[in-house]
Amino acid sequence: MSTTALLLTLIFVLIPIALSKTLGLQLERDTIIATVRSTIQLLLVGFVLKFVFDSESFVFIFLMVSLMIGAAVQNARKKGQQIKGITWKLIVTFVLLEVLTQGILLGFKIVPATAQYIISITGMVVGNSMVLAILFLNRFVSEVEAHRSESELILSLGGTPKQAIHKQLIRSIQASMIPTIESQKTMGLVQLPGMMSGQIIAGADPLEAVQFQILVIFLLLTTAAMTSVCLGLLSYPTLFNERMQMVQKEHSE
Repeated sequence: MSTTALLLTLIFVLIPIALSKTLGLQLERDTIIATVRSTIQLLLVGFVLKFVFDSESFVFIFLMVSLMIGAAVQNARKKGQQIKGITWKLIVTFVLLEVLTQGILLGFKIVPATAQYIISITGMVVGNSMVLAILFLNRFVSEVEAHRSESELILSLGGTPKQAIHKQLIRSIQASMIPTIESQKTMGLVQLPGMMSGQIIAGADPLEAVQFQILVIFLLLTTAAMTSVCLGLLSYPTLFNERMQMVQKEHSE
């Protein structure tokens, strides 16, 4: 893509700005900030990735993966401030997911152990996991508060914390997983996924692009399940004290 062609894509930024101005949405400033930030961030990442890919150093790969996980944790933790220790819970969840997925991919030699594959796949896995974590935490916190009296009744009748929170936990896990499952039902019919489209535009054989995309959608299924389940199992015990009573709202550090 030429520089001129890239500049012409700003048309797709001007359209929402014009609509926002016309309809009084007051989103012009946020749209401009988002555009500038995303452009600068992507350009910086592009230079960093070129350096990492050329070096093929596992030290730089590790640092890049750590940066991705750190950024994901920082963003997702905002939705779980009421859950004690949410930061380390997110770290454990993302690291466990990264170790599991990369362990399978590299252990069975499904993909080469190179920076190009490790970092690209990590970005998709951790990025998707971050979104799922936000969906789960948002729903879980809402469910807990909406059904607090029901949970306390179960506890007063001799129920365990797990029994008291079971329905809310299951509903939250389901709610966070449904978007991934539903989107995959129409994959290839309603939408052509980003990775597949990118490879085709770059000139790759469509069937080869499909094979890699199948790998990605299978990965995202595991991401959806593991993120919600791990985060749920780590989070619910902190909602209760040692006397098996529900604690009041707390904010994590």
